[in-house]
This record gives sequence, C-alpha cells and structure tokens, in this order.
Amino acid sequence: MTIKDLARETGYSVGTISRVLNGQPNVSERARKTILACVEKSGFQLNSNAKQLRQTRGDGILAVVSGRQNELFAQMIEHIQHLLADTQYPLTVDYVDEYEDAVQYALHRSREQKPLGILFLGGDMQLFAQSFGEFTVPGVLLTSDASSLGFENLSSVTTDDIAAAQCAVEFLLSQGHREIGIINGELAYSGISWQRFEGCRRAFAAHGMELSERRCAVARYSFAEGYAAAQRLVRSQELTAIFAMSDVMAVGAMRGLRDAGLRVPEDISVIGFDGIALGDYYIPKLTTIRQDAEQLARRGVELMLRAIEQQQPACHEKVPFSLTCRDSVARLAPR
Repeated sequence: MTIKDLARETGYSVGTISRVLNGQPNVSERARKTILACVEKSGFQLNSNAKQLRQTRGDGILAVVSGRQNELFAQMIEHIQHLLADTQYPLTVDYVDEYEDAVQYALHRSREQKPLGILFLGGDMQLFAQSFGEFTVPGVLLTSDASSLGFENLSSVTTDDIAAAQCAVEFLLSQGHREIGIINGELAYSGISWQRFEGCRRAFAAHGMELSERRCAVARYSFAEGYAAAQRLVRSQELTAIFAMSDVMAVGAMRGLRDAGLRVPEDISVIGFDGIALGDYYIPKLTTIRQDAEQLARRGVELMLRAIEQQQPACHEKVPFSLTCRDSVARLAPR
C-alpha cells in the first residue's frame, strides 16, 4: 500500500497524510485519528529509505521574490501558500532587493536547501540568461516571459506587459491627455520595466507622438519612490496625467501630487499597473491595469507540480489583463 492508496481509503489528500505520517502539525485531530487507524488496519509502513532520500535532496519548493514592497507579489505569495498548503511540498519564501541578482541568490539557497523546484516572482531576464543553465531542478518565472531563453527546465507565466502598458497610455490619450508623464523602473535592471516602457512608446508612436525623456522619472517599485518621482515630474513641467508602472508607485505619486498642491484627478490624472486591492480603497480610487494575481499564482503552481511530479517540459503562458476604470483619471474637455 502507498500513500496514494491511503488517500483513496481515507478521503484525505496526500499532503495531509504525509504530515500525519511525519508527525507534523496543522492537521485536525479527526483527520489524524482516521489516517492512523487506516495505517494500523492496512499494516502500512513508511519507506524509510525513500524518506531519507527525500531529506537528502529536499522535499520543498523555494519562492524567491524580487522586491520587498511589491503588493502584487504579496498577493501572489498568499495564493501560492494556499495552493501548496494541502500538498506534500512545504514552501519557503525568500525576499531579495529588486536590484539584487535573484538567480545567483537562488543558486546559493539551492545548495543549502536542495528544493525540488523554484518559483521566481520577478527578476532581471539578463541574469536568467546568464546563470539559469546551472540549475538542474525546474523553475517557474512569474510575471516575466522566459520563452526566448530556451531553458528546458524554466517555465513562465506572465501578463503581456507591452500590450498592457500600451493600453494604459492609449486610455489616457483617449481621454484627451497629451502631456503625459511616466514613472518607470530602471530599464537596465528590469525586463518588465523595459517592456512596459516599450508599450508606452508604441502608444505614443501610434498617435504620431514621441515619448520625451524629460517626461520620464526612474523609480523603484515603492510608495516612497513613486511619491518623489511624481514631485520631480511636476516641478519641471506641466502635465495633465501620469502613468506609473506599478500601483504602489501610483499611490505614492498621488500622495506626492497632493502634497505638491495638486488635486487628482481635477488637476492631474493618474493611472497605475497591477490592480492591487489598495487601489480600490484609496481616495480617489485608482484607475489601473489589473493583472490576475490568483491566476498567475495558480498556473505557476500547476506548472511547477507537473514539472516535479511528471517531468513535464517547460511551458510559457500569458494571462489576460484588464483595464479597471475608477476615479483617478479625468476626461479633458476638447480644446
């Protein structure tokens, strides 16, 4: 009899049975008694050699999160924890600075922890291209497209960042805005920032306009840097709207604009990117490009489990985005 047989007999998941057999917590007393009774009745014995092998090579999944203030990633980690809670795979979550080499960090942690697989939330694509070939375990990159890298053990699930950023700027243009500022991440360090910047450029180009460098402000993906970037932009020029490449930047920007004596959206409009919950409770409610955090997390976990359990090859998927119109963008009267 195997653990899967016990699962069929008792009606409990493999993960729950594994926790009971290994004496781990987070199992109800009823489940524990039912499973142990079935073990005794069937004469089931845990294979100690197999258990020792799992301990030698590790039995969990490592998640490496780039950036400590990314609210979208926080939502995704919450979904990932829920999805893995009833499996046999414990989850370890590590955070690195958004400019830190997440791939080298994961390599270092892998030598210590020996995970069965690694989930990456964000990261610089150039660093994956340089170093991911050293990994022998499967990886899944969330929110960035790894299809061009060609690694057989690296899958990805992402939003189409170019199309989504283009949609954001197109919406501002459709509302009569032409003097638009951009708060963007460091293009040299982040593939996501570059793709969103490219989407902005395409939107302007489609209307016969150029994206001026003076209308762009580089910032980390944080409230404080969004705040400072917005104030730098409005000190140097007159703008009618700002597109911030994340909602945390956008919320910080709205506070920065308010402290600079400007009203949102009466004096200046703001649109963000991500669709985090905070945007629906801020005043004014934030217009944004919404990424589906739950679907990104779910597909990432599913691809990881298939790679671990079925040795499935790398797969690359795009999750749809949507424009969420709230209160932070005003339509300008025709001139």
